[in-house]
Amino acid sequence: MYAERASRLDGAVVWTVGRRPAGDARPVLPDGCMDLLWTEGRLLVAGPDTRPHPPADGGAWAGVRFAPGDAPGLLGVPAHELRDLRVELADLWGAAEARRLGERIAVAPDPAAALEELALTRAPAPDPVLRAVVAALRAGRPVAETADAVGLGARQLHRRSLTAFGYGPKTLARILRMRRALALVAAGVPFADAAGAAGCADQAHLAREVRELAGTTLSAYVASAKRLTPQPSGSSTTA
Repeated sequence: MYAERASRLDGAVVWTVGRRPAGDARPVLPDGCMDLLWTEGRLLVAGPDTRPHPPADGGAWAGVRFAPGDAPGLLGVPAHELRDLRVELADLWGAAEARRLGERIAVAPDPAAALEELALTRAPAPDPVLRAVVAALRAGRPVAETADAVGLGARQLHRRSLTAFGYGPKTLARILRMRRALALVAAGVPFADAAGAAGCADQAHLAREVRELAGTTLSAYVASAKRLTPQPSGSSTTA
């Protein structure tokens, strides 16, 4: 069963998922986030997704899902280098350091809390400009208007977005809009109403975005949401 809670790290979420029956999992959909993962002695990083990612195996997992734009400062690598990837933390921090940290988490009474503590001790302060970009795009503001609001030119915003989010601001805006719509759909809001509330032109526009970014249809998404146990809302239990 999947469970999550707000992290002591600003904007982050700590989550866990236990062993699941075969077939009791959904693909992980893009959400603009990156995750630090632990499973059975391994530390991994889930990069930002632009497409659905296959679910992990049935093992137990713990993770810290960072707010969009926050993980690269901790990891020391631009987000675009990890786009649509799952990599061992050893590839980023070295085998010896990753092994030392993994052993510490493995013997902790609560691996999820130990993973959160690792993130807390290493994460830099959030970049207020990036936070403002995410807030504006999440609210449905156009990219050009967002750039003006944070005092960046279009090219500057694109470069900073690649480093922080793994893709340009237009892609991030599409992903955030899709997530808003799917949350409404999962809550029972009719497709057309969810599309309008999320900022899509109409239901057909939302359907195209879901097919392209989530690899499914609106009806199939609703059916899977009802059939399966809750899963991580972003780039989480994937290795």
